[in-house]
Amino acid sequence: MSAWKQSLDAAGVREPELRRDYDVQRDLVARCRRTSYLAARLLLPRPMLPHVVAATAVMHHGDDLLDTGPRPQRVSAWASWEGEVRRALDTGLSDDPLIRALVHTTGAYPRLRVAVEEYLSTATAELEFSGFATEADYQAYLDAYSLPAFMLVASLLGPEGHDGRFRAACRTLIDGSQRLDFVNDLAEDLPEGRLGIPTQTLERFSVTAEDLAEGRESAAVRELVEDQTEAARVCLRAAGKMPVLTTGPNGVLLRAFIDIELLTADAAFARGAGLLRGSASPPVVGTARTLLGARRRARGVRR
Repeated sequence: MSAWKQSLDAAGVREPELRRDYDVQRDLVARCRRTSYLAARLLLPRPMLPHVVAATAVMHHGDDLLDTGPRPQRVSAWASWEGEVRRALDTGLSDDPLIRALVHTTGAYPRLRVAVEEYLSTATAELEFSGFATEADYQAYLDAYSLPAFMLVASLLGPEGHDGRFRAACRTLIDGSQRLDFVNDLAEDLPEGRLGIPTQTLERFSVTAEDLAEGRESAAVRELVEDQTEAARVCLRAAGKMPVLTTGPNGVLLRAFIDIELLTADAAFARGAGLLRGSASPPVVGTARTLLGARRRARGVRR
C-alpha cells in the first residue's frame, strides 16, 4: 500500500468517492506546489497529510480564480465559487471534488471552517490589487489577503485553542514570504501589470515602475532588490526563532518551509537586478539537505 493510501486510512478517509476527491487534490498540489507537497509528505504525521493537502489545494485554486483572466471574468468566477463553498459548508453537499474534500476536512478540524470563512470574506482584496502606494498599503494587503490565505493551511498546523501568539507568528512569516514573492516574481508579474513593491519604496531608490517593466538592470534596481530581499529575510529569520511556530511535529514542517524560503531569498539576493529576467530558485542540494534534516527532526519528535 502506498504512503498516500496509508495516510488516507490514517485520516479516516475510507469512502471510495471521497478518497478519489482527495486523490485529485493530491495530484494538483504535487504538480503545482511540488516542493511543498514533498515537504508535507516527508514531515507530517500521516493522519494530517490529506487534510493539509486539501487546504493547500483550496488556497491554490483560490489564487488561480483571483489572478487569472480579465477582471470581470475573475469577479464572476470568484463569486460563483465562493457561493458554492458557503453552501457546501452549510449543507455538506457539493458536486466539486475540491469542495467535498474541504467539507470533510472541516468536519475533522472545525477550526479550519473559521479560517475558510475569514478567507472567503477578505479574499476580494486580491481582485482589487493594483499595486501599493505605501508600505502601509502593503501591510493592509497582508492582513486582508496574504495572512487569511496562509491560515487555511496554518490553522491545521497550529495548537488548538491558541491565544493569538501562533497567528502573530504566522503573520511575521507571511510578511517575509510575501515580500520575497513580490520581488522574486518581478519578471512574471510585471507583464501582467502587477507590482508588489510600494511606490514609496521605489522612490527611495530612484527607481520607477517603467524602469522595472523595461528591464533596466541598473545599480539602483540591484539595490532595491537587495533591500526588499533583506527585509524579507529579517521577517523569515524572526519567524524561525518563534517556538510557538516551530516546535512539535507540525512545527518541523513550518521550520523547513522557513529554511527553504531563506534559501530562495539568498538566491534572489545573488541574482539582484537579474530578477527582471526571471525568478530565482533555492538550490537543489540545499533544499534536499534541509528536507532530510527536517525529516530526522520529525522522527525524533514523534518518538
